[in-house]
Amino acid sequence: MHGIELSMSAKGNCYDNPVAESFFHTLKTEETQHKQYRTREEGKCAIFEYVEVFYNRQRLHSTLGYMSPADFETSWKQDYVLSV
Repeated sequence: MHGIELSMSAKGNCYDNPVAESFFHTLKTEETQHKQYRTREEGKCAIFEYVEVFYNRQRLHSTLGYMSPADFETSWKQDYVLSV
């Protein structure tokens, strides 16, 4: 009617966005599973710390050649500047 199409095939289909699904699985298994935060704020801080400090700067990702996302981005930017 308005030219709008669904971007997902079905509710709960994990194959629609495997990168996001993989991230949330990792977050759940490495950070939040089996933990009880005393407050919502404590949970938010713990998840922020996990994502911004550990996941993006320290954790090695096989899809990035066993580099952290921060290191991969830095390397990509350096390669891009050299190729221009």
